[in-house]
Amino acid sequence: MKTTLSLKPAEVKKDWVLIDAEGLVLGRLAVVIANRLRGKHKPSFTPHVDCGDNVIVVNAGKVKLTGKKADQSVFYYHTGYAGGIKGRSARQRLDSAHPERVLEKAVERMITRGPLQRKQMKNLHVYASATHPHDGQQPKPLDVAAMNPKNKRG
Repeated sequence: MKTTLSLKPAEVKKDWVLIDAEGLVLGRLAVVIANRLRGKHKPSFTPHVDCGDNVIVVNAGKVKLTGKKADQSVFYYHTGYAGGIKGRSARQRLDSAHPERVLEKAVERMITRGPLQRKQMKNLHVYASATHPHDGQQPKPLDVAAMNPKNKRG
């Protein structure tokens, strides 16, 4: 008789993964990261347990957007005042002081909402430059560009 394996939080083994985002397409990269954070790449995936890996992303400011999305994709926010709706294009956000927030928001919107999402998002570490402070965890590099030729844009 076959039974379904359901992990308990104490039984989860988390790995550290390093991804270089330079030249990768934003949406395709976000899908790979979201699946790693949730743990869907593991055969022991359990939907109600945080069984995903810790993901480190470097060079997040150098991601690419295909087509005209860089100028046409607008992120809206409200200042809190009457008539205070404002918007910034993806290109403006990538050229700002915190370009890594574009990737963080893309991944956040791909993970199921709720308390588990907030816990899983704490396992994501995004840096705009090529350096990161997680050398002690000995992360394994993950080549997202080699997974599919469409993942990389020149």
